[in-house]
Amino acid sequence: MKNVLKHLTILLLVCFSAFSHAITIKDSKGSFTIKETPKRIVVLEYSFVDALAIVGISPVGIADDKDKERIIKPIRDIIDDWQSVGTRSQPSLETISSLKPDLIIADMDRHEGIYKDLQKIAPTLILPSRRETYTRLLEASAIIGKVVNKDQEMQTRLAQHKNTMAEYAQQLPKGIEVQFGIALENYISLHPGKSYSGTVIQALGMMTPDSIKDQKASVRSGLEQLLSINPKHFIIGQYNDNNILKVWQNEFLWNLLSAVKSKQIYFMDDPNVWSRARGIIAAEIIAQDLIRLLNQPK
Repeated sequence: MKNVLKHLTILLLVCFSAFSHAITIKDSKGSFTIKETPKRIVVLEYSFVDALAIVGISPVGIADDKDKERIIKPIRDIIDDWQSVGTRSQPSLETISSLKPDLIIADMDRHEGIYKDLQKIAPTLILPSRRETYTRLLEASAIIGKVVNKDQEMQTRLAQHKNTMAEYAQQLPKGIEVQFGIALENYISLHPGKSYSGTVIQALGMMTPDSIKDQKASVRSGLEQLLSINPKHFIIGQYNDNNILKVWQNEFLWNLLSAVKSKQIYFMDDPNVWSRARGIIAAEIIAQDLIRLLNQPK
């Protein structure tokens, strides 16, 4: 009988600990407290979906910009289906409320203005994502791991990620200058040294152009400005074929670019991973892309 009571007590303690996950941490607004492990989570930025996916959690709602393919395929393959709660810039409070979340994860840059409204719906963890560095997003992932009661799993995955990125770095040339940009209708949006993709490039042992290395936000560039920056290795993303490259590639100045002359210019059709995803899985894919692009024969 004593053994039965002992096992029953242990079982009750395990069950209680699983549901009584009270924790207080520091987020972008100060102190955040949650009293139990959240089960129904709504996320309002893509990097937070990444953080949940790597510890095996599927959000019930995502601000996916009303396009489920904005969530990159490696993450879609991990998580369950979800309800769209609108765009990242203007998520629907009504839709979020209808999902009855017990946690909302919001972006400090985009959602500080609706933070109090989100708090009325559910406990709201607000963290950096948009216009943030790779290191800051790793830190945000670690915080999410604690809040969702997956700290050990998150720390294991972060350690694995560090080793994986170190292995990828060994396969890349050191100290070369690499610039990523997105070709839009009338200009190229360059991601500078303190952007997410810029800091991933640097973490892998490469450099970004000095002239824009201290900027965080994307830099809108015309052809003359691009020539003044003149990246040595240039990776260009294209969301669609209707972009400025069709015009520029017929311009005299285009052929003066160092990357064009040395055939160190590379094109990708879907830059979602590099520009929007901003997570751990995204960083590993960026590293794989760099290995594939920079090591291909000229």
